[in-house]
Amino acid sequence: MLLLNMTDVLLVVAVLAAATVVGLVWRRCSGRGKVQSPDRPRVDAELLAALGVQGDGVTLLQFSTAFCQPCRATRQILGAVAAKVPGVHHIDIDAESHLEAVRTLGIVRTPTTLVLDAGGRVRNRVVGQPRPADVLTALAPLIEMTIPSSESHRADD
Repeated sequence: MLLLNMTDVLLVVAVLAAATVVGLVWRRCSGRGKVQSPDRPRVDAELLAALGVQGDGVTLLQFSTAFCQPCRATRQILGAVAAKVPGVHHIDIDAESHLEAVRTLGIVRTPTTLVLDAGGRVRNRVVGQPRPADVLTALAPLIEMTIPSSESHRADD
């Protein structure tokens, strides 16, 4: 028969509590954009050209890997947003095939999406699978569009 003393029980409870907190923080931060300063230098034009960025409008530059399930969902979300919003382009990059770009741009996890303005500056960085509303919010200051509030959606229903 396995008997646990009180110290063992408290240790197990503490480990479970810590793991839960870490998991909740990870989940909360994943898929959220981090606004970058507009004063940041441009990404090297040759690097952007090699990745297929044309410099007209806003580009959603997604870094993915082949077996990444959230990458597939992110690809669909970003593709749908780009199809609906004029002047927005979506480019999906295989991170494994572009390791130098991954290092240069500081990509540490997939999916990672960089929101590039027309000048080639990273204006927002999203690590993880974003929500469509968060993508639209990140795009709003770059394309001068108004994002309808959730109340107006409810009022229309």
